Amino acid sequence: MATIYDFSVEDIHGKPQKLDRYKDKVLLVVNVASKCGFTPQYKGLEALYEKMHARGLEVLGFPCNQFGAQEPGSEDEIAQFCEINYGVTFPLFAKIDVNGADAAPLYQHLKKAKPGLLGSEAIKWNFTKFLVDRNGKVVERYAPNVEPEAIAGDIEKLL
Repeated sequence: MATIYDFSVEDIHGKPQKLDRYKDKVLLVVNVASKCGFTPQYKGLEALYEKMHARGLEVLGFPCNQFGAQEPGSEDEIAQFCEINYGVTFPLFAKIDVNGADAAPLYQHLKKAKPGLLGSEAIKWNFTKFLVDRNGKVVERYAPNVEPEAIAGDIEKLL
């Protein structure tokens, strides 16, 4: 069975990245957007990253423009926005689709591994979060309205 480590993605600067570089890390994978009601969660995601990164947490942000066109900017604009407004230092990746025929293979895997409410695989909105253990197994999925600090305990258990 595939793990998250079997996938490659492009970082926010367009450079290919194999996710096996995060082997033995706990991952929080999030589809993000700059003009969303949940955008302030960037602050909470960065706080988790700063607090737990040294112990093995990686937060991976994947900009997505599929929900209300809330991520219209270019990758450079997204990176600048995140740095200037929220001091984001966790890794950001190229803009992707998370639903539909063009959904990134990584997100196809995440959704299949941890379906949402009533077994639906579809991502409902920006800031859906997937928690992945050190073995690359998807262990939990959180709705967009779940604040990052609310899942700190679940992350702690995996560190």
